[in-house]
Amino acid sequence: MLRGSKIMNDSKFVIIGAKGQLGTALRAQYPNARAVDSDALDITDRQAVEAFDWNGVTHILNAAAYTNVDGAESPEGRRAAWAINADAVANLVAVAAQFDAVLVHVSTDYVFDGTEPNHAEDEGFSPLSVYGASKAAGDLAVSLAPKFYILRTTWVIGEGKNFVRTMLGLGEKGVSPTVVADQIGRLTFTSELVRIIDHLLTTSAPFGTYNATNDGEPASWAEITREIFKLGGYDSLTVTDTTTADYFAGKDGIAPRPLNSVMNLDKLRATGFTSRDWHDDLQDYIAKEKEQA
Repeated sequence: MLRGSKIMNDSKFVIIGAKGQLGTALRAQYPNARAVDSDALDITDRQAVEAFDWNGVTHILNAAAYTNVDGAESPEGRRAAWAINADAVANLVAVAAQFDAVLVHVSTDYVFDGTEPNHAEDEGFSPLSVYGASKAAGDLAVSLAPKFYILRTTWVIGEGKNFVRTMLGLGEKGVSPTVVADQIGRLTFTSELVRIIDHLLTTSAPFGTYNATNDGEPASWAEITREIFKLGGYDSLTVTDTTTADYFAGKDGIAPRPLNSVMNLDKLRATGFTSRDWHDDLQDYIAKEKEQA
C-alpha cells in the first residue's frame, strides 16, 4: 500500500480489467478488492453486467480498454474498440448509478488531436483515430455518472509489454534504433497513476475529469529512448531521430497519432497532489528491471 494512504475499505471495490498493466498495479494497491477480467465478466454484455453482484460495492475502478491503436482502424478492430471503450463503459455507468458507486475511469491523450501545446481537462474532443473516438465516447458516457473520476493519462508504463521494456530489449541485443522524435509527452508509470487514484479517493477530491500523468520536462520518444539506454548501460548505441510520417511511410492500417501529448496538471495540483518526475520513476523502473534480470 502507498505510504501515507488513508485506510479505505477496499473489500467494497471492484477492479475491472484486473490483468492489464494498470489492473495489476491496482490489485497490489487494493488487495481486498474483487478483481475481475473478461474471463469473469464480459463488460460489453449488458445482461452480464446487470447480473453481476454489485451489492455493497462503493467503487468501480475501470482499467479495461481496447488499446490497439492501429488495430482499431480495421473493421473487426473498430467494432471491438467501440464495444469495449464505449458500449461497455456505458454499462458500467448504469450500474454505478444504480448502486450509488464511484466510477473511476482511465482515459487517454488520444481524445485530442495534439495541436494544443498543453492539454487542459476542458479542451474539446478532437480525436484523430478510431481508438481516440471510442475513448472520447467512453468519457462522455462516464460524465453522466452521478459520481465519477476520469483520469486522462499518457504513455503508460507498468508490468507487461511496454515501450521501456522493448527499448531495453533492443539495447541488450545491441540494436541502434530509429525512433520518432516529433511526438512529445511524458511517460506515466502505473505506480504513479495508482498513487493519483488513491489520492483522489482518500481525499474525497471533487468529482470530475483530471489529467493524470507523471510530471517533468516533456520529451520525445527518441529522447526517452536515449535516457533508457543511458540508464540501462547502453550508452554506446545510437538513437536516430525520425518523424512519425517517415516512420510509418508505406505501412497500411496505421492510425494517426497526436504529436503533442503534454497534459496540464494544474487541476490535479490544486487537490494537493504533486506528481513525480518521469525521469525519477524511469530510473527506479530500470533499476528494478536490472535487479530482476
